[in-house]
Amino acid sequence: MGNLEHRNLVPLLGYCRRKGELLLVSEYMPNGSLDQYLFHGQNPSPTWLQRISILKDIASALSYLHTGTKQVVLHRDIKSSNVMLDSEFNGRLGDFGMAKFHDHGANLSATAAVGTIGYMAPELITMGTSTKTDVYAFGVFVFEVTCGRRPVELVLPIEKQSLVKWVCECWKQASLLETRDPRLGRDFSSKEIEMVLKLGLLCTNAMPESRPAMGQVVQYLNRDLPLPKFSPSTPGIGAFMPVSMQASSAIGVSSLRNSSVSLFVSHTILDGHGR
Repeated sequence: MGNLEHRNLVPLLGYCRRKGELLLVSEYMPNGSLDQYLFHGQNPSPTWLQRISILKDIASALSYLHTGTKQVVLHRDIKSSNVMLDSEFNGRLGDFGMAKFHDHGANLSATAAVGTIGYMAPELITMGTSTKTDVYAFGVFVFEVTCGRRPVELVLPIEKQSLVKWVCECWKQASLLETRDPRLGRDFSSKEIEMVLKLGLLCTNAMPESRPAMGQVVQYLNRDLPLPKFSPSTPGIGAFMPVSMQASSAIGVSSLRNSSVSLFVSHTILDGHGR
């Protein structure tokens, strides 16, 4: 981890063990984490220009982790609370406590689905983690930044509880732009927001093989490559997320905020404790 060098990663300075606990020491980020600006009123809400810039920053960081290092690095816990902001408000991906390293081309298998409820790809319980599960979490992060709400909100009407599904339903009703964070006011590009929301749907396709690689995501965000043609009825788009919703019912609403969890599975069934 100490050898990872990218302008959009939080640099790891060192580590120590104390009373059996591993502590990671990272460079101080003066503007804190992104979720403080998205969900806490004491900080000003980021402008659309700042938000799209942060999305590009984190996409670039993930592309580097997946393809630009000696080993493939899976972050496995992408969300706004793990995105830090430096003195110039650049997005820096941090918190590598759940990161997993493996050789390029290796067949990675896992028996534990780790991550945060709402950001976890549906195939985690059967196929384990991969670069495609990171892409899924990034797609949810795109919605989080653009819509200004959490990926799962059980207090909302049932049709709005799953952010991925709600965005897709709004696209079906030709009201995709209405899902944007109302705090953006009028200072935004409608075409850009629609493109970003569709990219989020592409990244959260229920079929992992249909999700783009992070290198492609970077090209989409920079307008170097147009989005492929797809619709709300394309298979896998806006699909219900059984892992997220089953686990959320078992673990409880409080765990949906910022807590990362491990879901240990036997075949495809979660046990009664959400593990």
